[in-house]
Order: sequence, then C-alpha cells, then structure tokens
Amino acid sequence: MSEHPFKILVVGATGSIGHLVVEEALRKGHSVRALVRNVEKARRLPADCEAVLGDLTVPQSLAAAVEGIDGVVFTHGSDGEGKIGSETVDYGGVRNVLSALGSRVTRIALMTAIGVTNRESAYNRSTESHDWKRRAERLVRASGLPYTIVRPGWFDYNKSNELQLVFLQGDKRHAGTPSDGVIARRQLAEVLVHSLTSEQALYKTFELVAVKGPAPSDLNALFAALAPDPADRYDGADDALNQPLEQEPQRVIDDLHAISRARR
Repeated sequence: MSEHPFKILVVGATGSIGHLVVEEALRKGHSVRALVRNVEKARRLPADCEAVLGDLTVPQSLAAAVEGIDGVVFTHGSDGEGKIGSETVDYGGVRNVLSALGSRVTRIALMTAIGVTNRESAYNRSTESHDWKRRAERLVRASGLPYTIVRPGWFDYNKSNELQLVFLQGDKRHAGTPSDGVIARRQLAEVLVHSLTSEQALYKTFELVAVKGPAPSDLNALFAALAPDPADRYDGADDALNQPLEQEPQRVIDDLHAISRARR
C-alpha cells in the first residue's frame, strides 16, 4: 500500500505495459483512471479501474480524463503507424495531455525507449520514432511539472534470473538489438508507478535494463544515484547534443513555447 495514494491517469492502459501499470498502481493502493478510445477496450480493464473515453489525437476529448488527477503514466505507442503515427501519437499524445492539464500541478511518468537519441538508425530514419519520442521528452521537461522519464530496454528478453535493475544515463547503447539491454514488462510497470511518489526520482531521465541477479528491494536508492536533468536545456542528463533546437520544425518550437508559457 502506498503511503501517498494518488489518482493516476494511465495513457495506453490497454497495451502490453499499460495494463501492468494499471494492475501495479491498484496493488499499491492508488486509484486508477484509464484513457480508452472505445467501450470495448474499457471492458478489458479491472473492475476497480475507472475508464474514461478519449482520443489522444483529439485534444478536446481529454478534459474529463485529466480532471482531478495527481499523476499521469504515459505508456502509449503508435504501433507501427510510421512517421505520421510517431508525430501524432507518440509526440502529439503527450502534447495534448499536457495542454489539457492546464495549470494543474501533476506528477508525470513518461516511458520512451532505450536508444531514443540514436538518430542514424535505419529504424529512426524510416519512422522518425526516436526523434518524436525525444521531442515528447522535451515537452515534459519544458512543462515545469514534476517528472520522471524512463527509457526501457527490450521487453521480456530477460532470463528468469535477470531481475537486478540497472539505471543508466546518457543513452549510449545503440546496437538496436536486445544487446542494448533487456527488461521484464512487469518490472518496468513497477518502476513507472513507483516513480510517481518518489522524491528521489524527480526530474531524472534514465535507461532501464536488468542483469543477472535478484530484484532490488529499494528503488529509491537507484533513483537517488541518478543525476538530475540539466535545468538549462531540454535534454536528459549526459544526452548527446545531436538534435539542436534551432533545427527543429517550427511547430515543435511553438509547442515547447506554448507548454512553457502554460506553466508560468
């Protein structure tokens, strides 16, 4: 049971990570609201999870979803929709939820991906997924809201005895294969939920992988060892400076300014 129960909005609640986040948040004593696009998806959720209909790509549909919440966990993804999905869902969904929050002070946990700063991979060149996920990270940092950004390794490629969590920074593993690092989906869900109520996790961005060994008993100690993101720029601690703001599309720069103004 969490000492500080939250009202948590889970974005991507019916996905492979999102449904585990819902279960973990409920297990920790939080109340959970799930953003779903239709009634059929709502039926897949636990009975004690509140479902709210809305579409990440339709800003005006999100007002009810964010009403009265204390935290948001983003686990959504564009699921192979190419460059358009990368922008409208991976990035646009974060922008639209942050905009819907208005002046509310809400804790954010954003899931992106290990290798998100690798702009030269064939995957990123074909989908721009890394670029748009990184832009979503920047929106969260610009918002002024308390946040944690988690970049997980490859889901469920870990062996049964690989449960010892390792938090990395600087996003230096760019093989584009499970050799970059692996993580169990359930452990990822645990880290995302725990980050919402951890003071040690505030304003930190990290890659999450697991190696041979037991699961940790103290996530706060792992969070505490991380460097916070620099306050004078939009990137994570020790990230490569290979996506200059002055070269970004004007619409992205406009979004950063709009989100920043909303927090003043």
